[in-house]
Amino acid sequence: MKLLALPRTEDFAMLLSGLDYGEFFLEATDNLSVLFEDSKVESVGQGSDAGMSLRFLKRGGGSVQTLMSSAKGTDADTAARLRKNLLGDQAPGRPVALEPWSFFRPPIRIAPEEKSLDEKIALLRSLDVLIRAEFPHIRQVSLSYGEGRRNLALLNSEGQCRFQERTAVIFSVAVIVEKDGVLQTGREVAGALKGYEILEDQDPRTLARLAARRALAKLEAPKAKAGEMPVILASSAGGTFIHEAIGHSLEADHVQEGSSPAYKGKIGKTVAPENLSVIDDPTVPFARGSFGFDDEGVAAAPTVLVKNGVLQGYLHSRATAMEEGMASNGHGRRESYAATPIPRMSNLYIAPGPDNPAQIVKSLKSGLLVTRMGGGEVNTATGDFVFEVDEGYRIENGVKKHLVRDANLLGVGPETLGSIDKIGWDIGWGIGTCGKNGQGVPVSDAQPTIRIPKLLVGGAHE
Repeated sequence: MKLLALPRTEDFAMLLSGLDYGEFFLEATDNLSVLFEDSKVESVGQGSDAGMSLRFLKRGGGSVQTLMSSAKGTDADTAARLRKNLLGDQAPGRPVALEPWSFFRPPIRIAPEEKSLDEKIALLRSLDVLIRAEFPHIRQVSLSYGEGRRNLALLNSEGQCRFQERTAVIFSVAVIVEKDGVLQTGREVAGALKGYEILEDQDPRTLARLAARRALAKLEAPKAKAGEMPVILASSAGGTFIHEAIGHSLEADHVQEGSSPAYKGKIGKTVAPENLSVIDDPTVPFARGSFGFDDEGVAAAPTVLVKNGVLQGYLHSRATAMEEGMASNGHGRRESYAATPIPRMSNLYIAPGPDNPAQIVKSLKSGLLVTRMGGGEVNTATGDFVFEVDEGYRIENGVKKHLVRDANLLGVGPETLGSIDKIGWDIGWGIGTCGKNGQGVPVSDAQPTIRIPKLLVGGAHE
């Protein structure tokens, strides 16, 4: 489905001149979401939108000023009206010499619209029946399916013309079980920059059974022991830790506004163990956070943030980079044409290290092994974080003793990062939607198996 026709460059070339930087951002979207809960369709959301924004950046007084206006519509008349909203009757300068179009079109094997809404609902209904038939103590089954098609065009005063076609599908299942008044939840999710084939690559029946088994196993598990202890985060836990513990703190707007003091002025300084590197890479094939160009037209490329323990830089948008007198490294992202681009992560990960993951576990005399992470949040000003543990095991003498439940992890990001003493050669990915300043964007994150010698675990006190 073609949502946005290729814009005529001659309609925009004259309107981009006037200030230090200008851009038109055009977007057309088509989305579907289905929530199946309590053995029935709880909601179906369908919608489409199309619009554009015009943004200018202007240097002055030691800072960068942003002027932006947006409106529905993607035609030349709307473009001219947006310029008038921002610059009044100021006459345009010479037309910008616009380059030929550059395209980013990830291949799609099965376009989501090839499957009917009835087929998608039937899949969710069959999974609900499966879970309830195969597993006891079911309190609630929540299944969701989402798809989105997003076409983007960007033309700017540097002469760049970028066009992206993005299709993404996401599926999730949450199973709540209850026994003797105790409730536990198991969750699984699959999503990527792919079409409906994601549900062939990752069997939703397998995911549903995994979620149910995890929830039931936690019913029988004792509560986690509370206190400070060594913690191993397995690669299967995904990258929630690195996303929250350091990722947000390295977004340049946080650094510039003073809400990330731990990393301000630390470029070239040691901030982590010498065998630890952190990369944000929007070019990972089919990853949920990937793109060909960021939402300001900068070509995607891996950004090394920490190399061998030394801080290399921050994630920049054009505005934050202009503040520093440098070029953006391609992390200006926005939720929609009506939103201002800000520095954001894409696919953030800790690079694999030198250690054998199995030996890392065997080395733990007593502590917690986290194999699945839940949600998390961080205060970038203090570095304080808290994470839910979706699946974790008590370890004694290098052996899994038993599953635990109701655990969470608390710590300070920079201190915890600096204390990591083992980094495995494996890697595991997770996906999510990252919220910041009221905007949500798709992301992925990953890490190898890592060992943290001392971390506060929230749970039951003995």
